[in-house]
Amino acid sequence: MAGFYHHPFAIFIVALVVQWLGARLGHALRQRGRAAVDTERADFSAILGATLTLQALIIGFSFLMAVTRYDARKDLEASEANAIGTEYVRADLLPPTAAASVRDLLVRYTGQRILFHRESDPARLDRIDAETARLQRQMWSAVAGPAEAAPTPVAALVVSGMNDVLNAQGYTGAAWRNHIPIGAWGLMLLMAFASNVLLGAVEHRKGTRILAILPVIVSVPFLLIADIDSPRAGIIRVQPVNLVAFVRSLPPPSSPKSEPSPAPGQESAG
Repeated sequence: MAGFYHHPFAIFIVALVVQWLGARLGHALRQRGRAAVDTERADFSAILGATLTLQALIIGFSFLMAVTRYDARKDLEASEANAIGTEYVRADLLPPTAAASVRDLLVRYTGQRILFHRESDPARLDRIDAETARLQRQMWSAVAGPAEAAPTPVAALVVSGMNDVLNAQGYTGAAWRNHIPIGAWGLMLLMAFASNVLLGAVEHRKGTRILAILPVIVSVPFLLIADIDSPRAGIIRVQPVNLVAFVRSLPPPSSPKSEPSPAPGQESAG
């Protein structure tokens, strides 16, 4: 069922078709039964109003769940960028060779984290995850070695910062796997189906075009919720703006210093 969350437009089509079938079912049941009197039609209208109200509440709560998960993914992206940036600065506390290695690994690791947020192809994501895990092992070894060689409070601070970097990736991955439960989707779809059955039973016009209005209107929130809840599909996505900002804030790589040219009239030693 993992792929279910990556197709918001498919969810929109399913919701539209299910509701349309519910409206046609209610319309067919009304045509086969006897004509309802005014009091019965009023009772059906009251039940329809209550059902639509309950459906609106369920959709509202589902929308809130989707927005909460979206905000959590954005906050964790910012936290991960902050953890990487902090560790990049703390790397200066290591010996020069180890510090340069840690900084280089952090820059490459950040590039993989940016690809994680932007990529949607499953095969490429598997390669990104594998490369991320490999870089994590190298980064941990790069800080663990100097810390074991010189177990000082300063080295412990660097190790703690790297631990925050690794934990941030785990929290981000967990947030991206956290979606609206299937039960909530099923309940929304069930209430939408019931509402359209009641609408088809109450509507007494001969034509059925009027029955398509409610399915279309209700399917739009389904699409919006699915779009927000899916971090890799649709239009609304979590962009790695803070990770990109960190990479852009890094100083350009230093070019090798050229030898000073001799002063005018000065000959080089032969």
